[in-house]
Amino acid sequence: MKIWKYFLGLLTLTAVTIWIAFFSYPKENLSVIACDVGQGDAILVQEGSNQLLVDGGKGNKVLDCLSRHLPFWDREIELVVITHPQLDHYGGLIEVFRRYSVNTLLANSLDSASAEYQELKKAVEESRAKIINPDEDVRLRVGEIYLDVVYPTENFMSENLIGYSGSNESNVLGAFTTKKDPNDFSIVARLRFGEFDALLTGDIGPNVADEVVKQLALSGVERVEYLKIPHHGSKNGLTQELLDASSPEIAVISVGKNPWGHPHQEILKMLREKSVETFRTDELGDVVVETDGESWWLDKELNR
Repeated sequence: MKIWKYFLGLLTLTAVTIWIAFFSYPKENLSVIACDVGQGDAILVQEGSNQLLVDGGKGNKVLDCLSRHLPFWDREIELVVITHPQLDHYGGLIEVFRRYSVNTLLANSLDSASAEYQELKKAVEESRAKIINPDEDVRLRVGEIYLDVVYPTENFMSENLIGYSGSNESNVLGAFTTKKDPNDFSIVARLRFGEFDALLTGDIGPNVADEVVKQLALSGVERVEYLKIPHHGSKNGLTQELLDASSPEIAVISVGKNPWGHPHQEILKMLREKSVETFRTDELGDVVVETDGESWWLDKELNR
């Protein structure tokens, strides 16, 4: 009798697990999730069982975001992007590389002397993830998600990375130094899914925004549906020229409690005057935008 009770219990547990897995299986639509990681950036993009993670915030809040939105059985992330080596963008990725299987890392070769970045480099090395350095010619695909690097350009890196001489030194993480602001090296990428376009901007500032606008024009980009506002809504991030060139329908600001007054009123006013719907992680928590490749909508059930 005990054997039958054990067998029945095992069958029940199996059925429950299959039931949970069925309802946890990702939707066919694309989800762009600006994770609530406080004052930092982490954007999870998911289509089917494919995931792309851009930055990871400062601490381990990104792990909570992954737990909320990834199926419990999916421990693989196809592509991770580190926009630039500042702690509020890469810190949480140390544990991501330790706890998840990462196939590919897109990151520039600018180094950081911080102990945390050296720890990240070790975690990446141990993960055996493939490393790709960005330039304007890099085009990546994850499932039906396309990621086109807009910036930095090869010329910019050659002129501003000390000791860097070009593509023969690609596929490295943190090998070079610079005298410029690390924000200037932020990877800017255009994400495409069907007719839906998102522009992910890291922490770029006005001094490189003109180059981004130029690269968008060369790529034939006249508008995007989704704009990740650079540098947490700092007045030293978004420019009117970049806003006009991208002409977004929705803007998302990843921001938390901070002493700098982010997002600045100048930026919010700029967005209002352009009639751009604006959502903030400090007000909504995770900001979840879904699209079927044509229309988009805010998933209010998943925002918290």
